[in-house]
Amino acid sequence: MKDAYSLILSAIDNGIYRPGDRLVESELAERFGVSRTPVREALQRLETQSMLKRDGRSLIVATLDHNQLAELYTVRAELEALAARLAARHATPEEVRVLAGMVEDDRAILGDPQALARANRRFHHQIHLASHNRYLVQQLDLVHRSMALMARTSLAAQGRDVVTLDEHQAIVEAIAAHDGPAAEQALRHHISMAFETRLKEEARLADEDEG
Repeated sequence: MKDAYSLILSAIDNGIYRPGDRLVESELAERFGVSRTPVREALQRLETQSMLKRDGRSLIVATLDHNQLAELYTVRAELEALAARLAARHATPEEVRVLAGMVEDDRAILGDPQALARANRRFHHQIHLASHNRYLVQQLDLVHRSMALMARTSLAAQGRDVVTLDEHQAIVEAIAAHDGPAAEQALRHHISMAFETRLKEEARLADEDEG
């Protein structure tokens, strides 16, 4: 059974609790069927990791501002590119086949942004594992944990889902060819396009709010 920390983190990651939502110790304990003490400890840990922030006496799910978003994508691009380059060197034939299969399977869920977002996380995590570098995997887990603080997935933008899978395909092909520089470049391009899409969506939504 998952501990309180993992349960709350998964709930944030899956959008049950979104940026700005207030987390109440008693409600969390009841929802997850655990006592309040481990919930309290979990909330303190998540606050330390900047996943939660104080709002008066309450704890709410943190929100990333523009600068934090840019910083996160910068770090993500560097670490993910390294993972792709190492995967091109170290991935086993079985791991490459799993990555290729993920891309094909994900084409069946085009048009479902939330399902694609979950599939996208699995795909990237598989690349991290294929790097065969445990320290890199740990750092990328921290980065992707912070990604959960984004209120929306960039995959909801029109046309982004199809393009994303094409970019995934290019990454897999480079890894399969054991071409480290090409894998790194394909991953950097993928992250850059995702960031650009997110910025455009944020600008569009800001215009709608002002309108």
